[in-house]
Amino acid sequence: MPGTDLSFRLSDDQLALRDMVRQLAAERYAPHAREWDRSRRPLELGERKQLGSLGLLGITLPPEYGGDGRPLMDALIILEELAKASPIAAWPVFEANTGPARVIEQFGTGEQQARFLPPVVAGDETIAVSISEPDTGSAATDMTTRGRIDGDTVVVNGVKRWCSGAGHAEQYLVYLRLSDTRGAKGIGAVIVGKDTPGLTFGPQEDLMGFRGICSADIMLDDVQVPLSNLIVPEGGFAKLFTAFSIERLGNATMSLAIAQSALDRSAAYVLQRRQFGRQIAEFQLVQGAIADMVMRVEAARLLVYAAATGAGRGAPSPLAASIAKCVANEAAKVVSDLALQVHGGYGYSSEYEIERLHRDSHGWALAGGTLNVQRMRIASEYLGVRFDQRPAR
Repeated sequence: MPGTDLSFRLSDDQLALRDMVRQLAAERYAPHAREWDRSRRPLELGERKQLGSLGLLGITLPPEYGGDGRPLMDALIILEELAKASPIAAWPVFEANTGPARVIEQFGTGEQQARFLPPVVAGDETIAVSISEPDTGSAATDMTTRGRIDGDTVVVNGVKRWCSGAGHAEQYLVYLRLSDTRGAKGIGAVIVGKDTPGLTFGPQEDLMGFRGICSADIMLDDVQVPLSNLIVPEGGFAKLFTAFSIERLGNATMSLAIAQSALDRSAAYVLQRRQFGRQIAEFQLVQGAIADMVMRVEAARLLVYAAATGAGRGAPSPLAASIAKCVANEAAKVVSDLALQVHGGYGYSSEYEIERLHRDSHGWALAGGTLNVQRMRIASEYLGVRFDQRPAR
């Protein structure tokens, strides 16, 4: 269905990229989306390598490591088209171009980039990020997982929770405390390989959505990794908000894809479905629902595009990223809910996939910083004031 004409913002190369990925998604991934959701099966290695062979996993990563070094906008174009077909197909692109691989690209040494990025670009490996813990979600700086540097080794102990990709990814970017220094100043991050002795995984979570994107606890018991795997040294957590801003735009784009898909399906349905001898599109309440859906989708798209345009090949501003994430997350939830209502009983059936979109919409609103956290970030960035949520001591 037509939307706001944003083609003037995209180059010929970007338009060609969008068309290519849209066709790929429709032919290769959309037919399997419902089954992948039902079976909770992650994307197979062969499919991931196919994404790599097409250059989609390295679109924003440096050319010297096999990537294309293109703007963030290009990655978001790919993400949206894949996610409209299946979030499982989009997930490797999300992790490679807006997730932990970008942390290595931005903050890792040349040796670390040369070691970890080429396998990601090729689709041979994926890297999952692990920040949350059983008692630390939004309050990430309260983490207790420890890393003790012993000569040329980092010894890691702790438990991580809500790690998307846990048990499936080959590498894990684990955030941990490297000293007794309180708050962000004592935190860094290290890469831990899946087969490292002492690293184990809990059972897969049975989530409302995100089915096929693995999620499990990670237990680290005297896990020893080379000091050369220390990507972010102690005190580097604060600058990681740069990487978080990139990931939040990826998150916003996944939500945008849900909202756009729900709108597209609803627009087609109201023109086809008849009641009382008329297209249901002729009923004013249906028209109002479609109008509300269009407004939310277009607002989210404009904010995502504006933030991505400002980012270029780097990161968006924290304010722009948080605004885009908050608006897109809410758009996905509201638009998919309206789509359920427009479809009536059919929307409640898995056959029409609207209920899947609605389930997934809530996951993206929780991941990468909840809507309440985004609102605090927006107020803080806009006012230029840092707010401490902890009680006075």
